Amino acid sequence: MCGIVAYVGNKPAAPLLIEGLKRLEYRGYDSAGLAVLSGGTVHTPGTVQMSRSVGRVSVLEEQVNAQSSQFEGTLGIAHTRWATHGSPTQENAHPHTGTTKDGHTIALVHNGIIENYRALRTYLEQKGHVFTSETDTEVLAKLIAELYEVETEGGSGAALERAVQTALREVTGAYAIAVTCEREPHTLVVAKKGSPLIVGVADHAYVVASDASAIVSHTTQAITLEDYQVVRLCAGPRDQIPESPTHGGPWSVDFRTTTIDNEQVRQRVEALELDLEQIELGDYEHYMLKEIMEQPEAVRTSLRGRIDTREGRVVLGGLAGLSRELVRAKRFIFTGQGTAYHAGLIGEYLFEALAKVPSRAHYASELRYRNPIIEEGTVIVPISQSGETADTLAALTEAKERGALSLGAVNVVGSTMARETDAGVYLRVGPEIGVASTKAFTGQVAVLTMMALYMGKRRYLSGGDVERYLEELNAVPDHIAKIVEQSAYIGECVKQVVDRDNWLFLGRGYSYPVALEGALKLKEISYIHAEGMPAAEMKHGPIALIDDGMPVVFIATQGSQYDKVISNIEEVKARGGRVIAVATEGDTRIGDYADFVFHVPAISDALSPMLTVIPLQLLAYHAAVQRGHDVDKPRNLAKSVTVE
Repeated sequence: MCGIVAYVGNKPAAPLLIEGLKRLEYRGYDSAGLAVLSGGTVHTPGTVQMSRSVGRVSVLEEQVNAQSSQFEGTLGIAHTRWATHGSPTQENAHPHTGTTKDGHTIALVHNGIIENYRALRTYLEQKGHVFTSETDTEVLAKLIAELYEVETEGGSGAALERAVQTALREVTGAYAIAVTCEREPHTLVVAKKGSPLIVGVADHAYVVASDASAIVSHTTQAITLEDYQVVRLCAGPRDQIPESPTHGGPWSVDFRTTTIDNEQVRQRVEALELDLEQIELGDYEHYMLKEIMEQPEAVRTSLRGRIDTREGRVVLGGLAGLSRELVRAKRFIFTGQGTAYHAGLIGEYLFEALAKVPSRAHYASELRYRNPIIEEGTVIVPISQSGETADTLAALTEAKERGALSLGAVNVVGSTMARETDAGVYLRVGPEIGVASTKAFTGQVAVLTMMALYMGKRRYLSGGDVERYLEELNAVPDHIAKIVEQSAYIGECVKQVVDRDNWLFLGRGYSYPVALEGALKLKEISYIHAEGMPAAEMKHGPIALIDDGMPVVFIATQGSQYDKVISNIEEVKARGGRVIAVATEGDTRIGDYADFVFHVPAISDALSPMLTVIPLQLLAYHAAVQRGHDVDKPRNLAKSVTVE
């Protein structure tokens, strides 16, 4: 949700900013903009040139290229906006500006929400500031401008830093910001609280972004900001940079990290666990299809080194230090949003079945406001691909404050959630660019399955049962590879029902969360109305919706409730519905009831979600393509929801 890119260095900023914004398009946005600071010295101000547009980054790129001579500076900030306060218009697009008391422009981009912006706006209007947008962000730009105090010796690089620190002490809410000022033409100030921000350290430059994908083509070394940190980044000719080292060539770079209370912080530069090849599209038409097809290797990587079949055990180094506390745990709470919640619901079933411990899945957005009962022995498991989901982080904070032990299931190394949990297990499925999550879901379920078996062996599962599950788990990547070969066939089947605007997805037991996930995928990218529910629930109202030709998707594998599902299918057929079944290989009976059958290899009920979800991902993908939608940029959606 929203994206920030900023640059200060020895190269033209505008092309680099545009490139970075394109790499952030997958996060979801409705407008884009950039500001470049040109000219200026330590004694003379530079000039901010700005361009903003509604729509795709390509529109902004055309505008900038048409005026390329105005965007020749080596310092700039850029942004893709997903509307919160104010509709998607050019006036509401970032960057936003403020004017200092001596008449110089401050430009700012911002991810997050300033909750007390109305009170701050009233204060600033009384000071004479005139607002041109509906956004909360413009308030922050003008507040920094109001607090900016011109220094007698010119732009030392410290006045902007101090103004940002002072302004952020007055702000309530979440933010990741990048700020520049005409009076300090070689200085970029960035800060964060509650929204991710990374500073890439390159040769003679710094590249700042809300996501590592916008940095990795320029450097593999980066600093991950913590909440309430402010970083002043300077790059330029040596005689223009404050506190510049005396050694080295004619070009200098320097950075300083403080808190918003101006307490100095020592930063550690770390290697990014991401390479450029992982985020390139390659020969695929869409990232979503690429990531569906990557699932065999993604799950294999997630399992690698964690399953010891010889000794019949799961090896999870991230949990080793808490094994005693976990064995004694009285209750597990799984929490997430969207796809992550569906994985958590599977986690609930797994932990109760395999570890015999009471478990419950909650939407994170509901959990924190329910005054949750967190008693001694409660473990909370937040689940998130990005590790930055605002609702899930808030639920985690609430549970920890009440004494819960916390275990994260997160994909992004170094993310806020990974740092805030007591322990956890990384998904290790690689970067996921597609907005509609696919390989992160199978990775989440794989990790939760390993955690359940880790617990189960220490509680109630026999050694033989653990060995059987581990053998089956090891075979999952090969099974998924076999399932994705059905992609073309699934696409042909979808053609016959893709014109229908209302679908049902039904399953029992472990297949119920899969039905929820299948319906969500179809809604997200094809804009078809779809509902997932327990198969038995259909008779309690939703059966009234079924009419002639309505597609109804059943997860109908030969598990413990197979006969019950067949009865539900017959009820749908009797009312004219068209049945799409996900069934077990070798099941000859299902063909008598279903119009279309997608087969998956036989596997235990507990492990089946990692297989049965794959045909549903492909179904949704082909439906979206056939209806002419942009699969990787579905309307109104953001990849990482970093505001509540």
